[in-house]
Amino acid sequence: MKGEHSTGPALDKKQKAVVISGVVLLGFGLGFGAAHLVAGYIAYWDIVSGPFLLSLRVASAATVIAGVTGVASGYVLAKGRFPGRDVLETVGSLPIILPPTVVGYYLLEVLSPGTRAGGFLTRVTGHVFVYNASGCVIAAAVAAYPFCLRAARCAIEGVDPSLEQAARTMGLPNGRVALQVTLPLARRGIAAGLTIGCARALGEYGATLMVGGDINGKTRTMSLAILDSFTTPERDTILLILVAMAIIAMAGVGLLGRARA
Repeated sequence: MKGEHSTGPALDKKQKAVVISGVVLLGFGLGFGAAHLVAGYIAYWDIVSGPFLLSLRVASAATVIAGVTGVASGYVLAKGRFPGRDVLETVGSLPIILPPTVVGYYLLEVLSPGTRAGGFLTRVTGHVFVYNASGCVIAAAVAAYPFCLRAARCAIEGVDPSLEQAARTMGLPNGRVALQVTLPLARRGIAAGLTIGCARALGEYGATLMVGGDINGKTRTMSLAILDSFTTPERDTILLILVAMAIIAMAGVGLLGRARA
């Protein structure tokens, strides 16, 4: 008849009960299987949670510092016209070129209270910047800074100058043009640099070891904890967390790249 649709044979009550029971049993089976797979990781969470949470705090603070300084430096290099711009970018990129332990050594020379520069800095600020979380943040920020700088410079140089000039003809000063036109248009490139910089800060090892040491519960980040626990069962848990963080970071970079295309 018109208006009727064939939906197949309907299930009676017994058949519905069998299907529901099968689904419930399958769900319980999958749940127990997943619990069995992650039980070993959960058992070691108390061991890895300290380095994991410290790494997140250090990387977050370092990304903010490197992001602000890197974007500001990138803007100056992209818009400034003065001799030695390439030299300044090269100097800013040294943490990429130099071995991390060398970067850590020079940071110790600058921050350690036992040196002239470090002693002066300690007296002025009233705070010691080595062998504590502050030292870890500084080391991670220095490692992340070049990526934020280079990405910001490339992104800002890619902004159409005619759009900035149009904003100036409307009476906007250079500072507002930068904040309201240039940086918003360059946001995807800047965000990509911040993402890579954050990933670099999360994985920082050499400079962190030199400046922060390897103090359990105080300066032991995930990267340092890997070496300390390499022969212990929780090694797999730490590696899994780091790999997951790396995948998330790289996925974010990929998404930003596709959105920019």
